[in-house]
Amino acid sequence: MSKAKKRSKRKKERSQKAYAVFASGCIFGIGLALAGMTKASKVIGFFDFSRGLESWDPSLGLVMGGAIAIYLPVYRAIAKKKETVFRSRLHLPTKTVIDRPLIVGAALFGIGWGLGGFCPGPVITTAATLQREALVVLAGTVLGMALFHIVQAKR
Repeated sequence: MSKAKKRSKRKKERSQKAYAVFASGCIFGIGLALAGMTKASKVIGFFDFSRGLESWDPSLGLVMGGAIAIYLPVYRAIAKKKETVFRSRLHLPTKTVIDRPLIVGAALFGIGWGLGGFCPGPVITTAATLQREALVVLAGTVLGMALFHIVQAKR
């Protein structure tokens, strides 16, 4: 196969990957919007017990449960494979230790999205509407990721 044909083939494969990623993101965003997860009040309502069960909104738990029910069998099937459908190496988590950085990171993540009313997926979807609260939470998320990389680089 000539170099030009190989380049053309790689370009086509990259385009297919980009379309697949874009389509997956769109489906994810639409699902979040349909489930109401682009509204900070849904997340905050899940943690609101100010008037007992009367003020509690369990819909976030139902969305998470539905996501786990769909994801778990798919993950188990994928975990048995060595590569993706595009024949690139499959990168799965290998760390199994529950240590201090994991606990602190999980706590900061949970507190951040609990207070802000958005987790990273929905905040990106909602930020596209230029909603001020979502933009502030997104900026905080990006800042947190940047600080993480700075701290990791110093280790």
